[in-house]
Amino acid sequence: MQTITIRDFTRKYAHKSNAMGALSFGATFVVYFLALGLAGKYAGQLYISVPLVVILAFAMVRLYVLQHDCGHNSLFATKWLNTAAGYILSVFSLTPYRVMQYNHNQHHAYLGNLEHRETTEIFTMTLREWNAAPFGKRLSYRLYRNPFIMLSLGGILTYFIVYRWPRNTRHTGALGVVVHNLMLVGFVGLLYLAMGWAGIAIWFASGVLAGVIGVFLVYLQHNFEETYWDKKPDLDFRKATLVGSSSLDLGHWWDIGTGNIAYHDLHHYNPGIPSYNLRRCQRDLPDELKMHEVIRWPQALASFRLRLWDEEHEKLVPFPKERKGRVLHPV
Repeated sequence: MQTITIRDFTRKYAHKSNAMGALSFGATFVVYFLALGLAGKYAGQLYISVPLVVILAFAMVRLYVLQHDCGHNSLFATKWLNTAAGYILSVFSLTPYRVMQYNHNQHHAYLGNLEHRETTEIFTMTLREWNAAPFGKRLSYRLYRNPFIMLSLGGILTYFIVYRWPRNTRHTGALGVVVHNLMLVGFVGLLYLAMGWAGIAIWFASGVLAGVIGVFLVYLQHNFEETYWDKKPDLDFRKATLVGSSSLDLGHWWDIGTGNIAYHDLHHYNPGIPSYNLRRCQRDLPDELKMHEVIRWPQALASFRLRLWDEEHEKLVPFPKERKGRVLHPV
């Protein structure tokens, strides 16, 4: 009964509008180019250009979220508009459209499945695997899950390097990725002609910051203490969407800057909800339908110390303490 109730509740927020899609699309691009142009004009005045770089970075995050909507055919009511917008947005999000769509659909299909962790954006090792792992594997995983490395180098590696030839490119066609990369080179070339090296530096700095914000969000979407993982046949897909995905309340301006993607549990339960309806859906959600409390800044920052899935206690835990060669269970 509750599943049907949640489905019925979210269905009315899945209404797509070409007008709202165009407004989200157009307004974000206005902010993007305005911030880019002004930052270039005042590049030598850091008290002006630095805040503009921050605004530009959030605009890049929003463009990625809008592209993500297009991948679900949820930004516009008309399918071809979603496809066309997805390709356009890919140049500014640094993310080839069709490969992103394919990989993200895989993520939705295998959400919470311990046997398909390769589909997650952030890989999570189990406590049992950690206890059995040799020193080298533990060290590499420690470095991988280190928040300072993950948020800085992780964003740069993902958006500037890995996405030039993303995972599963062969499943969607190499031509699309090649064309995407050529369009990206063309945009950067035009940026250089218009603004010189200052424009390139501003674009790169905002891209790095957007990567930090993006990885921060991607991590928190499924990495928090009371998340959910399991194996078939016990895997509960409804629980994976509503319990295994977080709902972040990091402030109204954060939601504006990130396209409301913080309400990730509702998105996973009903991917047809456009980003411009997600916040309202979360705010209107009755208490009896909420599967967990929202995560605010203190809990969000504390979640970065959780690195392993404890199958016995069904929660995400920190690295265990190691004393005199003996591995202890996390407390």
